[in-house]
Amino acid sequence: MVAKKLPKFRSREAEARFWDSHSLADYIGQMKDVTELFTFAPELVHKIQEGSKKKMISLRLAGWEIERSKQIAKAKHIPYQALLRVWIDEGLRRETRHDLA
Repeated sequence: MVAKKLPKFRSREAEARFWDSHSLADYIGQMKDVTELFTFAPELVHKIQEGSKKKMISLRLAGWEIERSKQIAKAKHIPYQALLRVWIDEGLRRETRHDLA
């Protein structure tokens, strides 16, 4: 696999747009170690925790959709429910970027 060169960013907004559509894994070799300790503001910690809480929903899928997702998840060595959450997250992010464009 060819390592991708990390671009220079003109602004934090440009950098944020870049990372919305690229994987950190493709650039991991170019990352620098962080040595400074930093803390989050308590209100930000609370907001992050609130946003990460999961709620149970009921979702009806065809039998073949469940079986196929189980096969793909098994090949990726992850639980199929986790794979379905990843796919939903990817779709939401893609649609959000599309709506903002």
